[in-house]
Amino acid sequence: MIDLTVAQIAQIVGGTLADISPEAAAELHVTGTVEFDSRAIGPGGLFLALPGARSDGHDHAASAVAAGAVAVLAARPVGVPAIVVAPRAADDLRAGVLEHDTDGSGAAVLAALAKLAAAVAAELVAEGLIIIGITGSSGKTSTKDLVAAVLAPLGEVVAPPGSFNNELGHPWTVLRATRRTDYLILEMSARHPGNIAALAQIAPPAIGVVLNVGTAHLGEFGSREAIAQTKAELPQSVSASGAVVLNADDPTVAAMAQLTEARVIRVSRESITDSGPSDVWAEGVSLDELARPRFTLHAQGTQAEVQLGVYGDHQVTNALCAGAVALQCGARVEQVADALAGAGPVSRHRMQVITRADGVTVIDDAYNANPDSMRAGLQALAWIAHGAQQHDAQPRRSWAVLGEMAELGEDAITEHDRIGRLAVRLDVSRLVVVGMGRSMSAMHHGAVMEGSWGSETDPAADRGAVNVPDSDAALALLRAEVQPGDVVLVKASNSAGLGALAEALTADAEARP
Repeated sequence: MIDLTVAQIAQIVGGTLADISPEAAAELHVTGTVEFDSRAIGPGGLFLALPGARSDGHDHAASAVAAGAVAVLAARPVGVPAIVVAPRAADDLRAGVLEHDTDGSGAAVLAALAKLAAAVAAELVAEGLIIIGITGSSGKTSTKDLVAAVLAPLGEVVAPPGSFNNELGHPWTVLRATRRTDYLILEMSARHPGNIAALAQIAPPAIGVVLNVGTAHLGEFGSREAIAQTKAELPQSVSASGAVVLNADDPTVAAMAQLTEARVIRVSRESITDSGPSDVWAEGVSLDELARPRFTLHAQGTQAEVQLGVYGDHQVTNALCAGAVALQCGARVEQVADALAGAGPVSRHRMQVITRADGVTVIDDAYNANPDSMRAGLQALAWIAHGAQQHDAQPRRSWAVLGEMAELGEDAITEHDRIGRLAVRLDVSRLVVVGMGRSMSAMHHGAVMEGSWGSETDPAADRGAVNVPDSDAALALLRAEVQPGDVVLVKASNSAGLGALAEALTADAEARP
C-alpha cells in the first residue's frame, strides 16, 4: 500500500482513534500490507479485524500488533492502537462474504476497507496506474493470470492470488498496489445484481474484459438474463476514455458493445462475427498431445504464431482477451505471442496438468465448476486420452472424478444429469461421482442411462460410472484401480473439497510438470 499515517487512514474511513493519541496517529505510518490474517502481518502493516468461522479477528489484534502491525481497523476498541468504525447491518452484498458477521462488525470493517481502497486507487490512477477489470461466468482466474503474464514485460503488475474477487478480496488486492505499480488486475465476481458495479466504484477500470455469460450462480440470480445484466455492469463502468474487451463469440457478451461509451475491442476465433469484424482473432487452432492450443494470432494488421503453455481449447478465448489488453497497453503482437507462450498455469487447482513418473496424467481443475467449465474440462480430458493419439496408437484410459457444481438452483438436477451423459458421449472410461446428494445422484443416473456405456456392474467393459460418498472413498478407488498411462480429471466447485484429493493423487508418485 502507499504510505499513509494512521490519522490519514482514520479520516479516509471515517473512524475514531482508540488506544492511540491524535499526535501519535499523525506520526505513525502504515508502510506495509493490509491483512485480515494475523499470521500474514509484517512490519508496518494494517490488520483488519474480521469475524471468521473459528475466531473473531478482534481477538487476534494484540498478536497482530506484536507481529508488526502499526494499527488495527476494527469495530470496537481492542486494547492496542486501532481505528474504530461503527458496526452496521450486514446487507446482502456482504452477507455472502462474512457468513459469521452476527453483530455487523464485519460489515463495518469491510465498508471501511472499501473506502480506503477507493481513496488509494484514485490517488494512484491520478499518477498513471492502469486498472484492468475482468468478469465472466467462467475463466476469470485463468484470464487474470494470462493478463498478468502479457503485461509483465511492460511494467510492474499487481494481480490477486487465486480467486480474490469479492468484497474482501477486491479491495485487499487494490491495496497491494504501490506508487511503483503500473498495472492493477482485478477479478470481479458477483452473487447479486449490483455487485460488479459496486466493485467498479472502488477501483474504476480503464480496461474492462467480459469473457462469457453462462449459468454459474444461476441459483442466486434466478435467470441467465439477470446474470448478463450483472456482467454488463463492468462495460457500463468504463469511461469513454477507456476500452472494453468483449468475447464476440458469445452473442450476449457481444451485445454489450451497445451499453458502453468506451472503445470496444472484439476478440473472436473468427475474423468476422455476427457483431462485425474482429479486432483480435485466432486462426488455425489446434491442440498438442496435452491439449495445449496453438494458433495464429491476428491483430493490428499483423500476425504471430502462438503456442500456449496452458491447457484446454477454451483457453484460446482467454488468451485472446489477455492479448487484447496488452495491445491496448502498448505491447506489440510479437511481444504478446512470446508472453503467452511462457505463461503456464499459476493459480492452484486451475487446469494444472501434471504427469507422474509412472505416466499417470492428473488434470487438477478442482477449484471451481459450472456447466460451461465442466464441459471444457471433460473435453480436455477426452482430447488428452483419445484425440491426440495417432490412428494406430492405443487410446489412454480416462477418469473423470467429478464433484458438485454449486449454486445452480432449480437447474441443478438437469445440469448434473447432462454432465453425466456428456462423459459417456466423450467416451470417458470411468466416471467417479463424488457425493451422495440429489445432484450427484442425477449425474450418476444420467451417465448410466445414456445407454452407450456400461456400468460398474459390467467389469468386462472396464468402464462405467460409480457413485462414492466422499473424496476419501474416491481416492481409495483411484489408488486401487488407476494404472500407468491413465489420465485423471479432478473437477468440482471448491465447496466439494476435491483439491486435497487432486494433491494426494499427484503426490502418490514422483511427478513431473
